[in-house]
Amino acid sequence: MRPAILVNPEHSAPLHRQVYSEWRKGILSGRFRPGDRVPSSRELAMMLGISRSTVTEAYEQLAAEGYFESSHGSGTFVCRQIPDEMFKAHRTPANGDAAALRVRLSRYGSRLTEGGWYAAVEPGVIQITSGRPDLKEFPFSIWQKLVTRHLRSLRQNLFDYAGPAGYEPLRREVAASLSRSRAVRCDWKQVVIVNGSQQALDLCMRILLDPGDRVTLENPGYQGAYRMFRAYGARIHAAPVDAQGIVVGDLAKSSRLVYVTPSHQFPTGVSLSLARRLELIDWARRAGAILIEDDYSSEYRYRGAPLPALQGLASDVPVIYLGTFSKIMFPGVRIGYVVLPRELVAPFAHAKWLADRQTPVLEQAALADFIREGHLERHVRRMRRLYSKRRETLVDALERQFRGGAQVLGEAAGMHLLVRFKDAGVFKRAARNRVEIGNARVWCMDQPSPNELAFGFADLGERTIREAVRRLAS
Repeated sequence: MRPAILVNPEHSAPLHRQVYSEWRKGILSGRFRPGDRVPSSRELAMMLGISRSTVTEAYEQLAAEGYFESSHGSGTFVCRQIPDEMFKAHRTPANGDAAALRVRLSRYGSRLTEGGWYAAVEPGVIQITSGRPDLKEFPFSIWQKLVTRHLRSLRQNLFDYAGPAGYEPLRREVAASLSRSRAVRCDWKQVVIVNGSQQALDLCMRILLDPGDRVTLENPGYQGAYRMFRAYGARIHAAPVDAQGIVVGDLAKSSRLVYVTPSHQFPTGVSLSLARRLELIDWARRAGAILIEDDYSSEYRYRGAPLPALQGLASDVPVIYLGTFSKIMFPGVRIGYVVLPRELVAPFAHAKWLADRQTPVLEQAALADFIREGHLERHVRRMRRLYSKRRETLVDALERQFRGGAQVLGEAAGMHLLVRFKDAGVFKRAARNRVEIGNARVWCMDQPSPNELAFGFADLGERTIREAVRRLAS
């Protein structure tokens, strides 16, 4: 270990006392842990540019007071049995006086602290919130083989800096897959790989908006987008959502940008109808606005044919299409993509480079193989059947327990559903009966409809789903 020990020859205290004090403070504050190896007096003297006898004198004092212990033939170590009383008596805050460290936040930083954040779930609580895939069902053995294959290849480009737009084979696979499954019109050069759709949103905000610009968001809608745009200083217009999706007649004409989740609106679960999609595109054409299409849960539609992506319908309107693999694979993969109009690819890639240089290449290479060899399509197909069955179990359990007192909203799609209850006490009973569930008022920018709760069913077994609903009704 090369410890960060500082001595100042100009200081009034003798050098050996400075060395002694640095070690003592470091041990009592926890910087140096019991059992850590201490460099020899010769090594430390050379590091600090002082005499060895000075260091030896400090070491002897530390050993005499019980901070150091020596092992014959092994060296010197921080003592493993320092009494707790010594820590309590001498420990100081790691950052000094907290009152002296008040830092003025920017407007962006101040807005980030507003609103609630996710908290840990207590043991015994059934978490039936939305948005989590079932990790037990993911083919990790296949994923492991693909990652290992690229590790063994030792190709230098997998471990070096790469272009900020992403690994070319993965960009090609994403473009081909979206063209087949979502009718997205693009070539691979319009695809930029990002660290999930949230980073894509952040980059869109940076390159398209100035503080004070107006944006239109769905209401109720995704809080990750709302908080980001609000923290940046955008003026937010909330457009209501009805049974066909966002109400185009209520859009703000001065909006620079409109953010929508057309495949499975969050949290209402409705899909933007074809007529409403065409109406939105026509509105954007006349208003000169940019559309951001977050294709949330487009892979999981349990009845009827999937609607084509908004992007594929808009030939003369700029549409930015976002997607992520975190929901269909596993959250830790942190790989998403954005399909951009050609003129936005360069500024978007530059913004990505400034943010974090690149998304890890090894995982991108494995994911490209995962898509090309058909593993992703098979996994999605299997999970679509499984999630559909779990959704049916949840709907059946609600009907049995509440007997007409629970109205399921939205379409048969996605990984969650929104339910409106006649009983006003359901949410309070959820907390009392150890069920964590999403309350719709969290996603509303004005007065929400009463008694609407969001149920996530994808990562729960059928028995757990029934038990959660039973607890809500009991």
